[in-house]
Amino acid sequence: MALLLRRNSSQLRLLHRLGATATTTEITRLYSANNDNNNVNATTPSPTSATSTTKAGNKLQSKRINLAAVADADIKKSVFISQSHDIFTNLALEDWLYKNFDFGNHHVLLLWANDPCVVIGRHQNPFTEANVSKLMERGITLARRNSGGGAVYHDRGNLNCTFFTPRERYNRKYNLNIVTRALFREWAIKSEINDRDDIVIKNKKISGTAAKLGRPNAYHHCTILASANKLHLGESLVKEPVNYISRATASVPSPIRNLVDVNRCVNVPQLLSAVGYEYLRTAAMALEDGGSIQTMKQRGFQLINPTEKWFPGIEELRKNYSSWDWVIGKTPKFTVEKDLELKDDDRGMKLKLSVDVVAGLMANISIQLPQNDQLVPVVTPLQGQAYNEQNLNGIIDALKMVSTSNVQQAMNGSI
Repeated sequence: MALLLRRNSSQLRLLHRLGATATTTEITRLYSANNDNNNVNATTPSPTSATSTTKAGNKLQSKRINLAAVADADIKKSVFISQSHDIFTNLALEDWLYKNFDFGNHHVLLLWANDPCVVIGRHQNPFTEANVSKLMERGITLARRNSGGGAVYHDRGNLNCTFFTPRERYNRKYNLNIVTRALFREWAIKSEINDRDDIVIKNKKISGTAAKLGRPNAYHHCTILASANKLHLGESLVKEPVNYISRATASVPSPIRNLVDVNRCVNVPQLLSAVGYEYLRTAAMALEDGGSIQTMKQRGFQLINPTEKWFPGIEELRKNYSSWDWVIGKTPKFTVEKDLELKDDDRGMKLKLSVDVVAGLMANISIQLPQNDQLVPVVTPLQGQAYNEQNLNGIIDALKMVSTSNVQQAMNGSI
């Protein structure tokens, strides 16, 4: 039986447990083309390839309702709350819903929080966004999502929101206004949406945004900083002091603020309640507040356990999202350069180390003298191995032990 609660400033008005409101027929499989809002070729491999097109999926797609004929009042809304705090599981859940759910007359807001992790955009280079080796040392997970945008730090003090609709009803401004309205209704916090679609308070960012636009479905997701560990956030997004030459999408640094710095009463459970309630009380396709009457017409809050039993294929999606091939191997080709100085007893020598990285592997390693275009290959067992800061520093340490005379002989071709 659904659990009905009266909502005050910190309670949910309506909480439906998944087992009481959802049936297996409600989780409708529906094929969705793997396109995003960054104009990437749809044939690019991604974790979503684990749930491929099927005859049944195509049949469902052909039977989709005429979206233009659906009235706002006929669209139901649900707030799904993930019970997992594992980034790879939550990315898989998000992807599963995008790939398989029919949002034609049922819009969904997925709310989720993760254990400490850094999440980069689909087209980003993790090494230009963070120090990957130090993340691993600190037990902070690195993940790559399937949407564009920049790198973000997550922990339990950060709430993630994913708004699912059909592609035709995708409306980023609507979604962001749900968040700003919730903040004002719950705590009288005034926030604004800037030109980059960030939510800011006095020009400091509390929420970043990204999207995935496919056919027939789309989603827009954003973060909300409630009480994230800003020390870990700052340390996690500091890269190794080398020169990276890369065409990957770069993050735009912005000053950030936690909501708890604005109002110390803010906490993630109450924030989840406030955003979810604002979503349910607002009309599906217009920013019209329907209050409690509108809320009672919806399907309410549903606790979601993202397991194979409820979402067949989700374990394979998680496996792909957590794989080295996706997280690191998906990185666009880049080059790392580092200026070095070798010192003997009588003289020193400056040179430049250059490492070409292809699909996450160190393909070419060479050195170059200043004002000299000649590149001399460096013979090392690390060639062909995975690039990371530890391996790079291992090459640097080995080169520092080489005498300047040997380097000069190599440059002259005598050895």
